[in-house]
Amino acid sequence: MPTSDASTTDAAKSAPSGGVQSLERAFDLLERMADAGGEVGLSELSASSGLPLPTIHRLMRTLVACGYVRQQPNRRYALGPRLIRLGESASRLLGTWARPYLARLVEETGETANMALLDGDEIVYVAQVPSKHSMRMFTEVGRRVLPHSTGVGKALLAHTPAGEVRALLARTGMPAATEKTITTADGFLDALEEVRRLGYAVDDNEQEIGVRCLAVPVPNSPTAAAISISGPAGRVTEAATDKIVPVLQQVARELSEALASTGSAS
Repeated sequence: MPTSDASTTDAAKSAPSGGVQSLERAFDLLERMADAGGEVGLSELSASSGLPLPTIHRLMRTLVACGYVRQQPNRRYALGPRLIRLGESASRLLGTWARPYLARLVEETGETANMALLDGDEIVYVAQVPSKHSMRMFTEVGRRVLPHSTGVGKALLAHTPAGEVRALLARTGMPAATEKTITTADGFLDALEEVRRLGYAVDDNEQEIGVRCLAVPVPNSPTAAAISISGPAGRVTEAATDKIVPVLQQVARELSEALASTGSAS
């Protein structure tokens, strides 16, 4: 006898995109959880997604069974540990996808090109293409640094609310890497305002004396990402900056478009 139970129809429904509706809804819920800080209640998910509570409960039960979500003792739901493995693999691939764009930066600017992500309170470098100059900058892929002393850190945090930036800096501290490192929250917030005004960030001998870095965020990246060039201060001058920044911004836009392209499965 036919049943009206929604659980028998969800899997068969097609989403407007031509995909499976229940899958799209499940991933949408995971993204909403991430946007909310990683832990939410069912009523919050229902309010933000517009889905009825029974549908959300059924989807969350499946995600819990698969390990992608876990139910907390307070009955709220949190992102699960199995997502870590997926995220780590995706981060490595992100660097691989970015390499052709970084190689173009090296060709057009002559300086070492990097890609970095914001991972928790730290900056992690996920890709690099070195300059062909004998004197060049080198940052090991996988290296982690604090945001306050780097151009990519400024680029990544430029549009973060001031209160969140202050909280991050309070957690990490602001140790001086050089005499030019910004070591106060007010000073760093002023630097972020300058990034917003100019459209790019500068590390002027702040991470390492004799080295300048120019960085821009990758717009609409699936995770907060920035690309940069770094080189000796004698080459990355103010005059060179005027030529390099438009190239950085153009490559960032093209990388953004490449990351956003989904292709179609047959």
